[in-house]
Amino acid sequence: MVFAAACAKPALSVDTVIQTEQATVQAETVTTGLVHPWAIAFLPDGSALVTERPGRLRLLGADGTLSAPISGVPTVFARDQGGLLDVALDPDFTANRLIYLSYAEPGPGDVNGTAVMRARLSDDAASLEDGTVIFRQQPQVDSTKHFGSRLVFDEAGYLFIALGERSDREFRGQSQDLDSHLGKIVRLWPDGSVPDDNPFIGQAGAQPEIWSYGHRNIQAAAINPATGQLWEIEHGPWGGDELNIVEPAANYGWPLVSHGRNYIGTPVGTGERTMEGVTDPIYTWSPVIAPSGMIFYTGSAFPEWQGDLFVGGLASTALVRLEIHNGRVIAEERLLEDFSRRIRDVAQAPDGSVYVVTDQSDGEIIRISPAP
Repeated sequence: MVFAAACAKPALSVDTVIQTEQATVQAETVTTGLVHPWAIAFLPDGSALVTERPGRLRLLGADGTLSAPISGVPTVFARDQGGLLDVALDPDFTANRLIYLSYAEPGPGDVNGTAVMRARLSDDAASLEDGTVIFRQQPQVDSTKHFGSRLVFDEAGYLFIALGERSDREFRGQSQDLDSHLGKIVRLWPDGSVPDDNPFIGQAGAQPEIWSYGHRNIQAAAINPATGQLWEIEHGPWGGDELNIVEPAANYGWPLVSHGRNYIGTPVGTGERTMEGVTDPIYTWSPVIAPSGMIFYTGSAFPEWQGDLFVGGLASTALVRLEIHNGRVIAEERLLEDFSRRIRDVAQAPDGSVYVVTDQSDGEIIRISPAP
């Protein structure tokens, strides 16, 4: 068992064997003491970068040790749901050591917005060098909620940025407006330039970065390795979390239609679940799981799980496993439910084990590996 050298094992640390539907697994806490960790990304050597929402980036060693904060992280708007959010490696990281950070960026006055910075991780992994902001969500608004914002590279090297609609009624309708980044997925080259085959290139009044629209708040996204397509899961309101297969130029309906209701109990938009011109989800949750983080499992440690989709659940306090067949969900299983952890992110390590990040003031990294 591996624990962070700087952390004593807490009384409620996870350390148990679990019999799941398809595998017997060992779940164990690797490290603790992280303040609302948000994302984890593995480096080729088995270490991993971990973000903390207050604005810190750490290196988790393969032996479970946790580094001091890495310098060079941008200033973040660290209030409520805002702060340092996702982290992703460049597809050519081994050669260029570039990483990408999404974060809530403070603007003038009270406004803020989701931004993405690209920087080089120093050879000793102690600092970020040559940081450059490659994307800023427009418009910036006065809100502390719904920043998104997962970062996903596809096999062709395009960067997808999943964005929230910033929650408040006064601007959530911009999810349907092509002159706004709110409630969109955008598609860029790694340097922030716009691909010339984006669907709204040349359309008057449309932001050229937009790939799809009509989203609410996306905190889970991944490429399906079987098809190369982007899949995303977005938070519903009161009910109606959605799993969507993302198509270019597609409209996913928010806030015109929804499988949930407003928090005060009133209907969303038309009160209907679908309408003409809207792409329907392939799966929904009511009550919500509050999805955050997802992977398609491809490792050899759990052959039974290959091709399955794993999703972190904040409200469900579970790691949700979905069996996928021909682009449809055919079964669902919930892991780690008994431990009552808000699961913020999930990642596959180079050895095929599964790591989950818990959203707590004393946040943990939990490793799931084959039982001895």
